[in-house]
Amino acid sequence: MSTEKIVEVTDVKMAYRRTRHRVSSLKQTAIETIKRRMEYEQFFALNGVSFDIARGETVSIIGRNGAGKSTTLEIIETLRSKTSGEIFVDGMNLDKSPNDIKRIIGVQLQTSGYYPNLNLIELLHLFAGLYNETIDPFALLDKVNLRDKSKSKFKEMSGGQKQRFSIATTLINKPKIIFLDEPTTGLDPQARRNLWELIKEIRDQGTTVIITTHYMDEAEVLCDRVAIIDSGKIIAIATPDQLIDDLVATGFERPKEVKKASLEDVFIKLTGHVLREE
Repeated sequence: MSTEKIVEVTDVKMAYRRTRHRVSSLKQTAIETIKRRMEYEQFFALNGVSFDIARGETVSIIGRNGAGKSTTLEIIETLRSKTSGEIFVDGMNLDKSPNDIKRIIGVQLQTSGYYPNLNLIELLHLFAGLYNETIDPFALLDKVNLRDKSKSKFKEMSGGQKQRFSIATTLINKPKIIFLDEPTTGLDPQARRNLWELIKEIRDQGTTVIITTHYMDEAEVLCDRVAIIDSGKIIAIATPDQLIDDLVATGFERPKEVKKASLEDVFIKLTGHVLREE
């Protein structure tokens, strides 16, 4: 893996303006007069986020709901505006070259609004047209194990199939970087493990992968490094092993001995590793 930086985020902040209504009332005979006053209170969704990602690296951003995971990705993807700071993607300044950055990234969002009545081939050609790319749709579907669903409408797909297809659309423009925002949320264990294998294959082809997830095992298995975000700030970033070793060095011990397998492993073993279509 190259040590050349492909994403560099320096002291990025994003502020929302939140409105709050206060209502007071004054009674004048039979008429109640209501005065409304709107107050503005500013708070930061992100507050000084800084990190860099090397070419070919897989990095996960983890944190509780509302910590700033999706906001961070959406700013880098040019989908949200920041209030300050600098972002460079493959050496390009986000403020100066947003369109050039869009050409080299692939984005899979938490929820994707595909035309439900189009089949997968039609959707891939639609997206290829937006990128002005010529594609082999069956080659893309082969990558995500969906060739046999090529004539199926998007609305007819299972949750796991929809997520795999969503990743296929991120590969249309042969991106240098792909962003996966909670890609396995809501999937059954078999579909989740299958998606892990797909992400590993994409990574092994040299693509830089940035993931947000709520699953700690997912981050540990897939990622070279993990960034922990809390209240809009990166509070730790290192390899999974280093983060665990640092915690153990503080004297931390689990209250219960960890078994060599999990209940999810039992389920996968008993039902089979091969993904079964619904």
